[in-house]
Amino acid sequence: MARTPVKDQGVLQVQRRTVVLLSAAQVFGGLGTGATVSIGSILAVELSGSSAWAGSVATVMTLGAAAAALPLASLAERRGRRVGQVAGLSAALAGAVLMVLAVISGSFIVLVLGAAGIGVGTAASLQARFAAVDLAAAGHRGRALSTVVWAVTVGAVAGPNLIQPGTAVGAALGLPPIAGPFVISVAGLLIATVLVFAGLRPDPLLLARELAAANSNKDQPAGHEPPAPAVHGPHSGAPGPGVPGQDVHAAPQTVAGSLGRGLQAIRSSRTALLAVTGIVAAHAVMVGVMSMTPLHLQHLVEGPGPHAGHAEGDVLVIIGFTISLHIAGMFALSPVMGWLTDRAGRIETIMIGFSVLVAAVAIAGFGQSSTAAVAAGLVLLGVGWSAATISGSTLLADSVGRDARVAVQGVSDMLMGAAGALGGALSGLVLGYAGYLGLNLLGGTIGAAVLAAAVVTRTSHRRSAAA
Repeated sequence: MARTPVKDQGVLQVQRRTVVLLSAAQVFGGLGTGATVSIGSILAVELSGSSAWAGSVATVMTLGAAAAALPLASLAERRGRRVGQVAGLSAALAGAVLMVLAVISGSFIVLVLGAAGIGVGTAASLQARFAAVDLAAAGHRGRALSTVVWAVTVGAVAGPNLIQPGTAVGAALGLPPIAGPFVISVAGLLIATVLVFAGLRPDPLLLARELAAANSNKDQPAGHEPPAPAVHGPHSGAPGPGVPGQDVHAAPQTVAGSLGRGLQAIRSSRTALLAVTGIVAAHAVMVGVMSMTPLHLQHLVEGPGPHAGHAEGDVLVIIGFTISLHIAGMFALSPVMGWLTDRAGRIETIMIGFSVLVAAVAIAGFGQSSTAAVAAGLVLLGVGWSAATISGSTLLADSVGRDARVAVQGVSDMLMGAAGALGGALSGLVLGYAGYLGLNLLGGTIGAAVLAAAVVTRTSHRRSAAA
């Protein structure tokens, strides 16, 4: 028997508590990712004995996140957000433990398995942003989603800065010093897992289904099919024809079922297709340009020659400062992007995001001979990614029926992870063939194409509304 729905004020309180709890879990859970990204490449070279494997940890993390996105979404759809989040965080916790064991044992294989577990946790972290909007009012979805995204900033910034304290922890525990940061990651992920397991009650997705079912049975006449939720915000569009309605109890029992239903729902809604395209394209461009920028900066400062590939001193400072500014651009302004998404409109903010992204690659590409121009371009690249990702994710939640929403979100995150992996893999080839300017011009071309698609979609919806 379904629980009696709480009153509106009760739902608001549950929503606020959900956002706070998810944000806190993001902070503690982000410590694992931050430490792995910071020293994973160092460990990979040390344990494998070859610099050729330097990027293996980051690659496995990215692929792990992409592979886990749909299974975690399918699990959440069947059992609720709480179960899906706990499963992902538990995998990350196991991955952090394996990282410690890899250092102790000197095993490269164990290191790779640990990176895969951390990647699963990354997928759970991404899906936490959707859990924040299950109970949110349509006009506040962007802000709720962006608050959880913003919380990632703390873990992303704190993780790299825990390396030195972590080595002291490792030494105090009788472990190799480089294992210490992962001990801190284990503690953070354990806290995040316990927070979600104990605190994410009632489950926001299951409660939203109960409320929708109760309202449908109470307010709609017999035989009436409730419409899919409309997109809110000026000129943001509405779901396309054929979008499933509010079949709140429908839930596929397999990952393949989630994939099929998610893809069908995306194809059935023009705004959902735009949202997913924007999320995937922004991530591919961001990862592609960002991953090659350290190498470009090294060549820019040191110049080509036998010393290339052994960055030291000022070069590392410049690279670290540039990437830190880029990460700040990605996450620090998330609440502003959420507010803009709710006030200006979903599609409008996607357009803003890709306009900034195109400007970013133009500045970085044409200013490739200046470290300041490259840094400015990377900051704007992060800001453009933030606007496109937050508005696209919010538009995606608006654009499909409740019965397909979780499956669509899982497909979106899977494609996002795959695009990041592909962008990172191909960017080196593009850099070698066309140079840093060519890499940025390719990113600008992709961004301009999505911007044009967003303009066409908004214009179409304006004409439909006028008619």
